[in-house]
Amino acid sequence: MGRTFTESGRRAQIVQAAIEVVAEVGYAKASFSRIAKQAGLSSTGMISYHFAGKDDLMHEVVAEVTRVTAGFMMPRIAAAEGAGARLRAFIESNVELLAVWPGHLKALIEVLPNLGGDDPATVGYKASLQQVMEGQEQAVRAAQEAGEFREFDPRLMLVAMRGAIDAVVMRWVGDPSFDVTEAGRELADIFDRATRAEP
Repeated sequence: MGRTFTESGRRAQIVQAAIEVVAEVGYAKASFSRIAKQAGLSSTGMISYHFAGKDDLMHEVVAEVTRVTAGFMMPRIAAAEGAGARLRAFIESNVELLAVWPGHLKALIEVLPNLGGDDPATVGYKASLQQVMEGQEQAVRAAQEAGEFREFDPRLMLVAMRGAIDAVVMRWVGDPSFDVTEAGRELADIFDRATRAEP
């Protein structure tokens, strides 16, 4: 039986509160009592009603962050014309997430290592990243065949790009005043020059 509109709304409210609490105090200190207070609930019972335990709630946090980030990035990438523009949109929107959804990214960085490598949410998140990587690799190869990108090892270039984006994320974690929008533009410029076909 599906959830009612009210139940779905309450679950979403709890997940949002969990994201905010984890982002603020970290995974270890994100107790049900803190999350209940953040959500404006009178007790932790409502959380226990909707979620089997902390791991169950954190699985939904990972799923929600994944939905939000995809919803932010995908329209921008889809609207870009040409391989170079799509690459730029991917990098800039990925980095700009830090400015637009800072709590979501902080929560994800906190939650994933604490769930453990064999946890279903962690496995699922890594699988979705792998799926994205494989799709990007196919797109890069197609752009090379079309003459939009020069010849290079697509997987190596994508790994370098992912590493560069992750490095920006880690710098931002250490210094939230870091200008991530400008960093995204610079990173996009670097990889545009690295991939562009010679005229």
